[in-house]
Amino acid sequence: MDDQLLLGIDIGTSSSKGVLVTLDGRIVAEQTVAHSFAMPQPGWAEQDAEAVWWSDFCIISRALIQQAGIDPAQIAGLACSAIAPTMLPLDKDYRPLRPAILYGIDTRASQEIAELNAALGEAAIFARAGQSLSAQSVGPKALWYRKNEPALFARTRKIVTATSYLVFRLTGRFALDNYVAPYFSPFFDVGRLAWHKDWVERVCPLEWLAETAWSTEQAGMVTARAAQETGVPAGTPVAVGTADALAEAVAAGAVAIGDMMVMYGTTLFLIQTTAQFSAHRDLWASVHLQPGSAILAAGMSTAGALLGWFRDELAGEERMLAGEQGENAFALLAERAAQVPAGAGGLLTLPYFSGERSPINDPQAKGVFFGLTLSHSRAHLYRSCLEGIAFGLRHNIEAMGEVAAQPRRLVAIGGGARQALWLQICSDVTGLTQDMPAQTIGAAYGDAYIAGMAAGIFDDFSPLRQEWARVQRRIQPNMQNKALYDDLYAVYRALYADSKQHMRRLSRI
Repeated sequence: MDDQLLLGIDIGTSSSKGVLVTLDGRIVAEQTVAHSFAMPQPGWAEQDAEAVWWSDFCIISRALIQQAGIDPAQIAGLACSAIAPTMLPLDKDYRPLRPAILYGIDTRASQEIAELNAALGEAAIFARAGQSLSAQSVGPKALWYRKNEPALFARTRKIVTATSYLVFRLTGRFALDNYVAPYFSPFFDVGRLAWHKDWVERVCPLEWLAETAWSTEQAGMVTARAAQETGVPAGTPVAVGTADALAEAVAAGAVAIGDMMVMYGTTLFLIQTTAQFSAHRDLWASVHLQPGSAILAAGMSTAGALLGWFRDELAGEERMLAGEQGENAFALLAERAAQVPAGAGGLLTLPYFSGERSPINDPQAKGVFFGLTLSHSRAHLYRSCLEGIAFGLRHNIEAMGEVAAQPRRLVAIGGGARQALWLQICSDVTGLTQDMPAQTIGAAYGDAYIAGMAAGIFDDFSPLRQEWARVQRRIQPNMQNKALYDDLYAVYRALYADSKQHMRRLSRI
């Protein structure tokens, strides 16, 4: 038992990460592989399942084994997570027919959302699926695929998401976790935890969808073929797994009732653990890893993506200096933005640079810099971006409070959680304390714990709370800044409401 290790691998939007972890939570090896996603046209986002998802998994698993210098037989279990929900069609040999259509950052299916709402009824969809249709939903994207790529659709035999594809490649079984299944709306009946056949078959045959199970269940064992490709021994237990966001929450230890995980990544994602299923029309409700608790989730389309755009397009000086000094351009931008007082000199940013997911669910929303004057500098603009994302975070937390209890604590995780100024601004805007775990590698670390549960090593979350997810530091809100941000937040909320009609008119033009 003492030399057993758990393998966790996460496939993200911009990179994949993997870890080998001891049973008491110590990381013995970690590996990251960067990748990209394609945007063939505005509002589209796609990724290659073979060249990115499976290739990254194999590269990382082999690299971890080599880096740790272990006997692969020490791996007692593995779990993977991935971006979700994605829409990947497979042919009769279960090979991808096209690049996967990504989650809510891909907004191509707006017309299909309207069609399904009209055919099935918005109220009926919400009652059965627990979610309203949005850019996050797989059902409209599958309908878009049927309408726009009929030749490929005719060759399709399965529609999967990233995690279920990886689990298939590892075990030969198609399994989708109960947490991600509701995001296949309107196909899934969350009350019965089962596919709703009549609604599924309006778009595709029922047998095209994977069987559903709990995330911590064992999906199967690594096959001989997968062992050759990954280096993980045949017969190793594989968990059903889950989406990257829920695995991040596990990594952070945010699994108790009232915990809210804030994932600062390319997008911003929130998961609050709730005592019972609590649906909200503008958010995403689902079940948890296991029976007995539920989640309420929300997500913004551009968080780190907005900051990355700013760095690449508007911060040439910082990029040059960072290269000369061996520093990170984000660190230089944050250093300069920290010299700007709270409120960015009256400058407000609507961070809707790729439409927006919750709580406005508007794929036609546009990014806005509002209040610009000749006195504003690049530092003002960057701080305003950080504050705009924080206002979006507050908007989502307030929406959650309409159907569930206010969070007991926030837990910050993800690559953006290393940006101290960003975290402080978010605490100031929301007025909430944030805990930062000592271990911030993210979803792959949570995957490793899920692997232990699927392998029967852990019965519950006690070792996670006691050993794996210790808090390193706590960010307290500056209440003086909070008072200023309260006033600016009211303008932020009104700005979108007043501009929405113009954003849609601009989209039409």
